Amino acid sequence: MFGVVTAPTGSLLIAGSIATDHLMTFAGKFADSLVVDQLDKLSVSFLVNDLEIRRGGVAPNMCFGMARLGLRPVLVGAAGEDFTDYRSWLERHGVDCDSVHISDSKHTARFVCTTDSTMAQFASFYPGAMSEASLIELAPIVERVGQPTYVLIGADDPDAMKRHTEECRQRGYPFIADCSQQLAFAEGDLIRDLIEGAAILFSNEYESHVIEKKTGWSAEEVLSRVGIQVTTLGKDGVRVTTADGNSFEVSAAKDVAAVEPTGVGDAFRGGFLAALSWGSSLERAAQVGCVLAAYVVETVGTQEYDFTTAQFVERVRISYGDEAAAEVSANLS
Repeated sequence: MFGVVTAPTGSLLIAGSIATDHLMTFAGKFADSLVVDQLDKLSVSFLVNDLEIRRGGVAPNMCFGMARLGLRPVLVGAAGEDFTDYRSWLERHGVDCDSVHISDSKHTARFVCTTDSTMAQFASFYPGAMSEASLIELAPIVERVGQPTYVLIGADDPDAMKRHTEECRQRGYPFIADCSQQLAFAEGDLIRDLIEGAAILFSNEYESHVIEKKTGWSAEEVLSRVGIQVTTLGKDGVRVTTADGNSFEVSAAKDVAAVEPTGVGDAFRGGFLAALSWGSSLERAAQVGCVLAAYVVETVGTQEYDFTTAQFVERVRISYGDEAAAEVSANLS
């Protein structure tokens, strides 16, 4: 078994965006209502067929996955007073929300999108309370929940990401770098600062190339600055590489009926960290992450999936064998 990790005993702090998605569908085509030479005077309205409000944000998505596997992760992020129902949902499913910063003037971050019959979209993102995430200090949270095994620093307000990373270095908290969506907007200096010294670096394959391009570091130089690099490969699974140069790949879970990919990477991270918290190897952690990700890709919505322990274990067995299933079963029972 590759890369056995000493069983952690501390808390897991998951910092990142908290948001809701408002998704609407327009039965026609936007293009039919647009006059090309009049776009400077654009003023249109579309009658939509439906509205779906989904829970989102990278940090709650990860926390939900970890909680489904028996952990009690600590959500670290900023939301508005409209977070009440979302908080109740997360707490019912085992997420510690006591350290979420609540803005007294801004709504929870919101993604509003209308999609037409051709899959063209009009969308807006309102950061709202997310802009106050930089006000959050980690030390009082650690005083409440105990020394962290890891602090995962996911996509969030850039100032918040930088503050959390600096505090982890100053206080000696092991941290995980997971810049994801912010890589497209961040400059090289910020990316280098967010990655340097991370215990684990998460990214997908495209993001790994963005990191190299923007930092000016080669793949080897990136790896030399972190302990473990975990690169998701979509339908091909995941690659895990350690600082000493050892590398392996784990295939995606078998028999996946893909429906909608949003939140799949977050679920993988949740499963991966859950397995590490059990003291599993890196290989086993990647397998658990891939199985949890399969549930999300088969479901519309990032936190709408469900399973019993027996169902999850059986899916591990089908994808990765009896030994993997036995180990996962022992940790979920």
